[in-house]
Amino acid sequence: MQHSPWPRQSFSFALFFFAYYGYVGVFSPYASLYFADKGMTAAQIGMLMSLMQVMRIFGPNLWGWVADRRQQRVVVLRITAVAAASAFVGMFFGQTFAQFFFVMVAVNLFTSAQGPLSEALMLSEMRGDLTHYGRLRLWGSVGFIMTVTFAGPLLDLFGIRLMPWIALALLVLVLVSSMRMDETPHGDTHQAVASILTLLRKREVAAFFTSTFLMIAAHASLYVFYSLYLAQIGYSNTVIGLMWSLGVVVEIFFFFYQAPIFKRFGVQKLMLASLLIAVARFLMIGLGAQSLIVLLLAQVLHAATFGVHHSASVVTLQRWFSGRLQARGQALFTSISYGLGGTLGGLVLGGCWDTFGSQSVYLVAALFALGGAGAAFLSYRWQPHHHEERK
Repeated sequence: MQHSPWPRQSFSFALFFFAYYGYVGVFSPYASLYFADKGMTAAQIGMLMSLMQVMRIFGPNLWGWVADRRQQRVVVLRITAVAAASAFVGMFFGQTFAQFFFVMVAVNLFTSAQGPLSEALMLSEMRGDLTHYGRLRLWGSVGFIMTVTFAGPLLDLFGIRLMPWIALALLVLVLVSSMRMDETPHGDTHQAVASILTLLRKREVAAFFTSTFLMIAAHASLYVFYSLYLAQIGYSNTVIGLMWSLGVVVEIFFFFYQAPIFKRFGVQKLMLASLLIAVARFLMIGLGAQSLIVLLLAQVLHAATFGVHHSASVVTLQRWFSGRLQARGQALFTSISYGLGGTLGGLVLGGCWDTFGSQSVYLVAALFALGGAGAAFLSYRWQPHHHEERK
């Protein structure tokens, strides 16, 4: 059995994912505490934190368009890395809501593009062979869990004002890793490619993005409300932290064994399975979270609802967005799914919480995931020359 060689820039990609998602792991959980320490109100903090999602709607598409049009994705990635680190320095000097608002818009305009750009570069170098994709992507999960785990005790010891120093150090590491990368040459530079609008008008593409939109909207029930929901039931902060860590650990486990799993079952079966498992997971949380055993089982399913779904989405995207459209395809996926889906999902589920109670959030999330499964089924059914991908 012949094994595919590791991509030439594997270390640089792994280092980038570690630093980038490590930054997310320290900033997302603790930035709200930093803003509170600076005197921001709860409403102001909510608006500042929402900018992380909102800018995902605009930033990836802007920089993805620039990167694909200029065919200089590494250069664009380096520009965003320099700009993000420079803009983040403003976090140390901010005192008013307006100042922090400006800093958050600037920082997230650049950081929101870095995930899609880095994945586009890696996929471009892999040239369709995703054998090692999972084992490189898992370093993002490792970076996230390490910063979440170790930042807490450090902040308890030295105070919340250490948070921006840790975050800035990781953004600098993002810049260092981007400086180690180079562009993978392609021979299709002058070939005609379909326009983005032409692709989006295809019913199979529209159905795919509808599916990912609904799936991430459903996951807003976790990203926005999970800790609050468990605290309301009566779980301690220790248990809540362990639940988050368990989700990332099973995600890492899946990414490590991704290649043989995809070869065994194929993309379509795994995509549909991840969406249907999400329905079961959200129902388990909504109806059975009072049982620690049920809660543990539901959290183990994160390997399927995030890990499997993300990888299956990346593989599916390659059918339409490859070569010169690589960065814009990844950008659209981020903007439509995590940007629009995450933002609107959070708003809708927040309304459900206020109107019908916390349990309704997870029942509606299950409906979102079920709708996503239906849309994904139609997308695969409508794809011409449909066949099972085994990558």
